[in-house]
Amino acid sequence: MVDFGSRERVVPVHNLQDYFRTSIEDVITRQQVDIDPHASHYVVNLLTMFSRSDELYADDGETYGLRPLALMMADAADAESPEHRNYCLQRIGDVALFISGFFANSLATKAVDIDYYIHMGGNAYGSLSDEVRGTFRGNTFSSIYRELALKFQTLVDVLNELSDGPKGNSDLLRTYEVWRKTGSRRAEQLLADNGVVPIGSAGPKRH
Repeated sequence: MVDFGSRERVVPVHNLQDYFRTSIEDVITRQQVDIDPHASHYVVNLLTMFSRSDELYADDGETYGLRPLALMMADAADAESPEHRNYCLQRIGDVALFISGFFANSLATKAVDIDYYIHMGGNAYGSLSDEVRGTFRGNTFSSIYRELALKFQTLVDVLNELSDGPKGNSDLLRTYEVWRKTGSRRAEQLLADNGVVPIGSAGPKRH
């Protein structure tokens, strides 16, 4: 089954990976965005993996839940090996993309909002791309991580639509807030579809 916080009914599926692949391809086509197929395939695998809560949430024996991104970044800085640092950076990017993509509206009540997740996730993937470049593994993954970094906001928009549907969230104030903080083209289009013309400057634009 697939839910991820959607307000629609739970959808039974037989193969999660196929479901995410076709769904993401449909949204990419509707939004008319350019995303490297290898990066979209990475996101499909990410969603499939995080459909299992034990893959998303951390269990250190005392607490069970999502470790704050700032603490994950501290783990990366204090890592005892390049491999552990790379793992921490990938984990930051993955979690930030998943949360900002599927739970953007819930972030409105948190201490940090979607723009923070986009900033942290994009930077983590960018750093990871630099770290693995020139290594055996980097020959395959460096360009994927770079694409994820550069298209982070684009991918968040894709996942937002996958979560909320083409017509988006009915809360126009929240949609405006997302546009103002992130420069999301999807949020801007949703506002325009509802007759709202944003005034002022938006936040960081996606690449």
